[in-house]
Amino acid sequence: MEPVIIVLIILVVLVFIALIKTIQVIPQASAAIVERFGRYTRTLNAGLNIVVPFIDTIRNRIDLREQVVPFPPQPVITQDNLVVNIDTVIYYQVTDARAATYEVASYIQAIEQLTVTTLRNIIGGMDLERTLTSREEINAALRGVLDEATGKWGIRVNRVELKAIEPPTSIQDSMEKQMRADRDKRAAILTAEGTRQAAILTAEGEKQSQILRAEGEAKAAALRAEGEAQAVRTVFEAIHAGDPDQKLLSYQYLQMLPKIAEGDANKLWIVPSEIGDALKGLSGAMGNFGAMGGGSGSGGTEKKIPERREKPSID
Repeated sequence: MEPVIIVLIILVVLVFIALIKTIQVIPQASAAIVERFGRYTRTLNAGLNIVVPFIDTIRNRIDLREQVVPFPPQPVITQDNLVVNIDTVIYYQVTDARAATYEVASYIQAIEQLTVTTLRNIIGGMDLERTLTSREEINAALRGVLDEATGKWGIRVNRVELKAIEPPTSIQDSMEKQMRADRDKRAAILTAEGTRQAAILTAEGEKQSQILRAEGEAKAAALRAEGEAQAVRTVFEAIHAGDPDQKLLSYQYLQMLPKIAEGDANKLWIVPSEIGDALKGLSGAMGNFGAMGGGSGSGGTEKKIPERREKPSID
């Protein structure tokens, strides 16, 4: 009986193992490659799957979700012969489990090596400054090359990102000095622009002040001239209203002679010809006044001869 029990136990264990191998549960977003006697048979999708035990074997289980793979820094030489270290991150997804299993031995390693060679090709045609400022351009070019090459492997490259671009330490120091010089230059330009604007505003203010001052002086001169003209008209009207004779005018002119002669700048001044006739008339008037006084003192009478007055000539 004991050998029979042992055989039964062995049969039960074999059946249990066969059931386990027959029923294959594939998780969601996964796939499994089934081979029969070493040859590809089919791809198991997510869910419950039945296979032939001890005949069908599971070759590979592949995750169909998007994967993120960071690659270590790679030294790359730029067009101006500078070595920079570039860190890359690849976002890829397996779209064909069969191709990812049989078309390439290790698609992760293949993507890494393809990324390195493509980076060296792209960065080799750029100088350092363009490399540092053209990340989007590098990402697009790298993604295009990788997507085209990995398509036959059943892999789709969704995104390629450059984590860091590290130039040599000496270049970093030079770039910091250049940035500091640029900041100092911009500060000096802003200071000079502020000084220029201040000078322009000051000049505009002085200009407006001079214009207003000139306008005020012009108005004052106009008012002053108008007042003097009014005074001259008043004096002229008063003189004509008083009807002065030649003797009074001569006397007024003699009073103005000292004022005309005042000042060091008066080297020459002109006496009109009428002043001679006026002085003659004035001296004649003074002589007649003296004669009248003398005659009355002696008690005699003297006949006054009327003086002939000539019309003054106009030179």
